Amino acid sequence: MKQEKQRDLAMTSGAPQKRRLTILGSTGSIGTNTLDVIDQLGGRDAFEIAAVTGNGNIDLLAEQAKATGAELAVTASERHYESLKSALAGTGIEVAAGRSGLIEAAERNADWVMAAIVGTAGLAPTLAAAKRGADIALANKECLVSAGDLFVRAVAEGGGRLIPVDSEHSAIFQSLEDDQRHAVERIVLTASGGPFRTWSREQMAGVTAEIARAHPNWSMGLKISIGSASMFNKALEMIEAKHLFNVAPSQIEVVVHPQSIIHSMVGYTDGSVIAQLGCPDMRTAIGYALTYPMRTKLNVDRLDFAKLARLDFEAPDEVRFPALRLARTAMERGGLQGAVMNAAEEVAFEAFVSGRIGFLDMADIAEAVMDRMTAVAPAVSMDDVFAADSEARARAAEAIAEKEKAAGAAA
Repeated sequence: MKQEKQRDLAMTSGAPQKRRLTILGSTGSIGTNTLDVIDQLGGRDAFEIAAVTGNGNIDLLAEQAKATGAELAVTASERHYESLKSALAGTGIEVAAGRSGLIEAAERNADWVMAAIVGTAGLAPTLAAAKRGADIALANKECLVSAGDLFVRAVAEGGGRLIPVDSEHSAIFQSLEDDQRHAVERIVLTASGGPFRTWSREQMAGVTAEIARAHPNWSMGLKISIGSASMFNKALEMIEAKHLFNVAPSQIEVVVHPQSIIHSMVGYTDGSVIAQLGCPDMRTAIGYALTYPMRTKLNVDRLDFAKLARLDFEAPDEVRFPALRLARTAMERGGLQGAVMNAAEEVAFEAFVSGRIGFLDMADIAEAVMDRMTAVAPAVSMDDVFAADSEARARAAEAIAEKEKAAGAAA
């Protein structure tokens, strides 16, 4: 509640005050786009940067820290600490590393935190920011997929706001009428279909990571691009939507929309459907999260409706893209099945990128681990989440080894 009072004071005082921001995951695609939006909206004249964090791209992280005047720069990798410290020597910018460093960044006094660390590595720092009452611009899927109930409760108790940054969830957030939540009939997540929308399973079986990372509409990092190609990203978004908008799994739909112009929709009980449209550019959702509940001018492409020849929609094929089916299974089973699915997929993703398993094997690995861990009890604390995550990763590694052994025997 303290953070909320500070925010209200800043809004009602006569002189404009700089907003203090922290960017968790500043060197990734979401982080770099966030810094671009900040520059568009006034940069250091309008904002103070409390902390920036990255992983192994030390040159970029140091450059960002110096350009923004950040108080603290953190690398998630402890082995890169000395490199970051050397790169920032003489600047007066504090340097930290590892999990403790990320949490230190999250706990630094800032009223708005971009949560853009990919994977479960983002769970602890984002939760720390939520507990102290910061507004969370959420781009990390795992906070809700792996620890949904715990995370939503932490945000509520901290007194901050949870503002989604994923284009689909931002679209839903913008399309929801606050006084009509009771009349929401369904939430429709749109999916581009990725680069393999029209491919057969036989064609997808031979896909490499280099092919899978080439998204037709969006410019994203490797993990998100491949997640889009396999539709695991959309599967995780389904689980996120359940927690973000407090809807039943049966109210969540997915429709393939190749043009990525309609970012998602909300259907109401009177038959009305409200959608949010825009060119595929993450800066729009980031800008909305940064200035919410206001809107401000951004230098992004505008839709030219006269040039939009068509908007296509089709039902997703859960045989070719089984991740969607696994998401429904996880939601129906409840408990920590989301954490199990996510952890297994992360391990399978790494194995796919390194060439150890095929593209289609990622879903097989996730499903096998989910089926082996149906008896996991619901989470009471974050320790339960991390325990389930750890066990799922171990079981995924075993399943991958079994596949490799079988493939070797067949050869």
